[in-house]
Amino acid sequence: MAHTTALTDDGVEGGGKGSTWAVKIINKKNLDKEDEDALEAEITIMQTVKHQNIIKLREVFHTPKHVYMVMEVCNGGELFDRIVEKEHYSEADAAKVICKVAHALHYCHTRDDPIVHRDLKPENLLLTSSEDDADVKIADFGLAKILNSETMMQTACGTPGYVAPEILEVQPYDKQVDAWSLGVITYILLCGFPPFYDENNAALFASIKEGKFDFPSPYWDNISEEAKDFIQCLLKVDPAERMPCGQVLGDGVTDDGTTKVFGSMNKDGYTSPDSPSRSVASHPWITTETVGLGKLSVNGELLKFNARRKFKMATANVLTGVKLKNLMSGMGK
Repeated sequence: MAHTTALTDDGVEGGGKGSTWAVKIINKKNLDKEDEDALEAEITIMQTVKHQNIIKLREVFHTPKHVYMVMEVCNGGELFDRIVEKEHYSEADAAKVICKVAHALHYCHTRDDPIVHRDLKPENLLLTSSEDDADVKIADFGLAKILNSETMMQTACGTPGYVAPEILEVQPYDKQVDAWSLGVITYILLCGFPPFYDENNAALFASIKEGKFDFPSPYWDNISEEAKDFIQCLLKVDPAERMPCGQVLGDGVTDDGTTKVFGSMNKDGYTSPDSPSRSVASHPWITTETVGLGKLSVNGELLKFNARRKFKMATANVLTGVKLKNLMSGMGK
């Protein structure tokens, strides 16, 4: 459907002279009506969002045969690829990542025109550079939806393993589906494998709908009870009981592992250190100084999970995104 290249800016507005941008090139002949609608929705949404942890869309060009999306470059690659390369990785590292992702989701969810991502997963979390202090960015808003305050969504979409149970139950749903996906990602970041996994999709969906997962030994033996409770608060089957992304954010974790308070967001989704903090009751895992909990032994497990994930991305792409509803239909749902 698309491929990405890069271009160097000559100094037009939005990027200094010599800056580099990625160009996502979409061949129109490969798009069906569903793909066209998703692309237009993605462009509309990305033109309106401005947040430090969301990929920036700079320009869009249409030709008779192609659509060109000029986007921010993330030279650091996928977050999970970086983690498996690290020699040391701690709960503090995981908490910093989750804070940033939750901050971007909270921005989307609390806009005047709320946006639900609907496809949060490891391959959509990118790093701005190869440096240790690189920022994490949410990418790919192809399944995102602007939520009408008077209605809920019903379209079955998402990626198996990360999709919320209410979607699989074909129930109306809202922004809380993103909180569920955040819980799945947190689980993987801390142990190196997903909470819900089965080669048989019917069995996978059944376990998701029942919310059946655990914290097996020895992989979770050295992980804090606060972290486990944090995940349990996000992986609630009932979305009304599920912790919203905003509740993650009462405090954040600084680069040195100590805690700080996030300032309130301005209209563009950026925080100011001088602005008053939001009065949000955050979860103890985020407010606790997790730096003292030591490194996690996830690299081996995450390496195996990452390899399986990459293989499935290459060979079973039909199971992702809007194709989920077709898979569910084949199971009688």
